Amino acid sequence: MIEFDPASAAVRGLACCHSCGRVESMEAERCPRCHAPLHLRKPDSLQRTIALAIGAVVLYFPANLLPVLQVESTLQGTRQSTIVGGVVQFWKAGDYPVALIIFIASVMIPILKILSIVVLCLGARSGRSPRALTRLYRVTDYIGRWSMVDVFVVAILVGVVQLGSVITINAGEGALAFAGVVLLTIFAAHSFDPRLIWDAAAKERRHSGRRSQEAA
Repeated sequence: MIEFDPASAAVRGLACCHSCGRVESMEAERCPRCHAPLHLRKPDSLQRTIALAIGAVVLYFPANLLPVLQVESTLQGTRQSTIVGGVVQFWKAGDYPVALIIFIASVMIPILKILSIVVLCLGARSGRSPRALTRLYRVTDYIGRWSMVDVFVVAILVGVVQLGSVITINAGEGALAFAGVVLLTIFAAHSFDPRLIWDAAAKERRHSGRRSQEAA
């Protein structure tokens, strides 16, 4: 059972509605405003976050190994490109800003977001550095949407650059896997309850206080 800080709203029986944000007593099982169920913390937050993060890790490898774009041309035949391959091609062509944007948004951000989610889950267990972890959570939740940039590019190319029998552009399996990575990391960040970090920090403070008293 989770122990709460005596100064927290949870110990006073106050819960924030996850749907509309209204603070209400837990004596009411549902929010009076939107009628959503009230919970002191998101149910099974850590379990769902870890499961979604594992799913993102599994999809990350095919997202980078499989082609995200397939170009069929009557002149040059069929060409396929992975995310990293596209970065290399743009870099060799001298399009350094485009190469950097794709590399950061499609390679670095997913990795950093998965690592951040792992750190947040560990912090919800250890209770260390709650302020820093809360800031990390906000940054992770904010930047996740920007890692979808090259999926948008693929979608635009597939929809616009269709030149009949001359050139045909199709999305590859890697694009679907990459979209799955982005969605799973977004869901993982939203399923994580940052208040668990402060619950663990309060618990750690109490344990530290007991150890100090026993040592004295």
